[in-house]
Amino acid sequence: MHERTALEPSLITAYQNTLYRVLEGGGCVLRVGEPSPPLLALYRSHAVSCAAFITACNPLSQLLSDAENQQRQAELAAELARRSLTYLEGVGQSASGDWPGEPSFLVLGLALEAAKTMGRAYGQNAIVWCDAAARPELVLLR
Repeated sequence: MHERTALEPSLITAYQNTLYRVLEGGGCVLRVGEPSPPLLALYRSHAVSCAAFITACNPLSQLLSDAENQQRQAELAAELARRSLTYLEGVGQSASGDWPGEPSFLVLGLALEAAKTMGRAYGQNAIVWCDAAARPELVLLR
């Protein structure tokens, strides 16, 4: 499935099992591979057909301090605002609770290639991109 990647299989599995929680706009939980009716409703209300769940925290899965992650997230939020993109606060959390959640954003209407470029710019191993059917998919960037 992901035959050409520098990422460890255990890390990919962790990303696939993460709960991607959207905290605003009525809230919803996105799971890789599972279509999300609440996300589809968000699409309709914002007149978009795709979205990306992205963070600037902990680049390349290297833990940073809370202050460093907050600064990185503020920079990402400023970039999204400069680009006039609609985004909602979120958090990526381990389903088992064995690691703290990462502050994230659900960016509405962000096309796949633009999402990949943004993820790479913020040093991420992967992003979650959601297609027109509101089905989240894990997109590896390394």
